[in-house]
Amino acid sequence: MVMIRKLDSTQDDFQETLDALLAFEAETDDAIEGAVAKIIADVRARGDQAVLEYTNRFDRMRAASMADFDIGQQELESALAALPAAQRSALQTAAERIRAFHVRQKQALQGFSYTEADGTVLGQRITPLDRVGIYVPGGKAAYPSSVLMNAVPAKVAGVQEIIMVVPTPDGVKNQMVLAAAAIAGVTRVIGIGGAQAVAALAHGTETIEPVDKIVGPGNAYVASAKRRVFGTVGIDMIAGPSEILVICDGTTDPDWVAMDLFSQAEHDELAQAILLCPDAAYIARVEASIAKLLPGMPRKAVIETSLRDRGALVKVRDMAEACAIANSIAAEHLEISAENPQQWAEQIRHAGALFLGRFSSESLGDYCCGPNHVLPTSRTARFSSPLGVYDFQKRSSVIHVSEAGAQTLGKVAAELAYGEGLQAHARSAELRLK
Repeated sequence: MVMIRKLDSTQDDFQETLDALLAFEAETDDAIEGAVAKIIADVRARGDQAVLEYTNRFDRMRAASMADFDIGQQELESALAALPAAQRSALQTAAERIRAFHVRQKQALQGFSYTEADGTVLGQRITPLDRVGIYVPGGKAAYPSSVLMNAVPAKVAGVQEIIMVVPTPDGVKNQMVLAAAAIAGVTRVIGIGGAQAVAALAHGTETIEPVDKIVGPGNAYVASAKRRVFGTVGIDMIAGPSEILVICDGTTDPDWVAMDLFSQAEHDELAQAILLCPDAAYIARVEASIAKLLPGMPRKAVIETSLRDRGALVKVRDMAEACAIANSIAAEHLEISAENPQQWAEQIRHAGALFLGRFSSESLGDYCCGPNHVLPTSRTARFSSPLGVYDFQKRSSVIHVSEAGAQTLGKVAAELAYGEGLQAHARSAELRLK
């Protein structure tokens, strides 16, 4: 039997035990932090030459110049054309669905203005970022779906230049990643990765113009680099391990729920998969399904470690309590696998994405439903949102004060400015009074 902890919300120490299970602090490794700081400083000082040297060293390359890392549009289109028809169709279908969702999202993010009685016009303009950098992992893992999820909303937002960086260790390029870049409309692809790529995007080099924002996942070095360049550029988020929380009323096939838990546990040993259910007998059936299905999983060892160290099957009093607990967990992915999922969804305030009904597996959202799969983790869904068109836009306030409006507002502003001891502010407003 797979060892996965079983909890009961009626136990006296339940909340303490749950809090300990949920606790995850991204440890900062001093060696990594020091190495990243040095790399960023070196790239700022030496530009292309530093990027070239680090990439040759870390990715076992023998490039003579930065031009050797550029992956041209023709190579992207060739990669797309060479894909098996089924893969190409799947990528194109996913991209269209992601694009359609984010087009609707953009339509809901319009600016506004209104005119006051004295003719003063106030409002808000929404404009896209000029240039965005997308980091795509390479090496051990390749994620064409991440290319689509990051690049498509940027394109829909109106970003003119999308620069994608992707490490190509030993010169090996993942063809599906390149094909996804072609479909998504990425402007430029550069075969570099690591902290040096983040530094190059943030600060610019002789051949890479600095971007306004960097998005996309990466390893500990990439995460550290993104933290360090934040402020010079924007970033999307520092993502923690993947999470799934399933609320089930006991009516879904237990094999389905077990596999849904696996779908996140297989990401890595620190991923978290939790079930909340009021039916003890059903929980036992899910546990049996886990034991039955796990031996056949290619990533069995990773799933087993994740479930043992950070997973749980939780018996709750009722579905209402399950929703209350879900709000405190604020999971990245929340499945409500129940007869009437909408009823319970109305009680959810905090979740990165909600998957309603037994047919809405989290895996569909990862690839092709349309909403973005870049989601807040580690309880940050309490205050942050999925990646979206809004991440590639910024808002500017518009203030057009009429002469009549200046007479009223000037007196108010001057009074407040004098109260703060800022005489120039006050006089600036008063000079416009009749």
